[in-house]
Amino acid sequence: MRLGRFMGVELYLNTFFLALLGLFFVAGILGKGLVAFAVVLLHEMAHVACARYLGVPVKEVVLLPFGGVTRMGSELVLDPVKEVYVAAAGPLCNVVMLLLGLAGRNYGLWHEELGPFFLQCNLLIAAFNLLPALPLDGGRVYRASLAGQMSVKEATYRAATLGQIIAGIVVVLGSLGLFLGLTGLDILLTGLFLFFAATRERSMAPYLFVGQLTGKKEEIIRAGVLPVQPLVALEDVPLGKIVRPFLLQKFHLVLVIDRQWRYKGFLTEAQIVDGLLTHGLDLPVGRLPLNPF
Repeated sequence: MRLGRFMGVELYLNTFFLALLGLFFVAGILGKGLVAFAVVLLHEMAHVACARYLGVPVKEVVLLPFGGVTRMGSELVLDPVKEVYVAAAGPLCNVVMLLLGLAGRNYGLWHEELGPFFLQCNLLIAAFNLLPALPLDGGRVYRASLAGQMSVKEATYRAATLGQIIAGIVVVLGSLGLFLGLTGLDILLTGLFLFFAATRERSMAPYLFVGQLTGKKEEIIRAGVLPVQPLVALEDVPLGKIVRPFLLQKFHLVLVIDRQWRYKGFLTEAQIVDGLLTHGLDLPVGRLPLNPF
């Protein structure tokens, strides 16, 4: 559901969040639903403000029950430091609002029903988003921390799989709570959408990896200097296997040897990526023109 533009960004309300607001309305507590809406909106606008400050384009914001999704340029994922800053901005905003709420209570600016709910919303959304699972903010920080040890594709798979596992736990607990009359549909709906969103993040991993490979030139221009990561490969290993251990913020040199461990030559990361795009994943690395020392 499109709500309009806010801070120059297209704003949408997810169907699950709309259903949650409907539940609040039926229960006669729409005021609490609007408080939750405002808290989630400010959480996402903190991401938007931080991303724009760092020069990352923002496409749209979709509000979800547990926070939201701010769709930004894919280059954010390829810069782990920026991804950490942008991800941390949301929970940090909730912490600030929590402190402001406590200060308001101490100065008499308080609503006996909505005040405690405002504090609870900020606390729950901040804590939930700190879980190390995509698409939550903690999952983005977790992926960024893994980016120095493995490809962005593998890091995304790990963080998204953890998101699916946590979503499954939330669904089971939400179903049990609904059966026992301890919780409403909101917990179950949140778990279902978290699983859907984590699955979508996982499906995007191959495209992020392609962006990692093809964006190395821009990465070098942006950084000025990158450390070299040497690799050794047999001449009959396909290019698709060669690129798997390629990391962000490193430039790779691949030494090529034969089965008798004799040195054949070397290739730069740029040459391997060009060869992969020209000849495909299955071409043996030894078939490319090798550079002698």
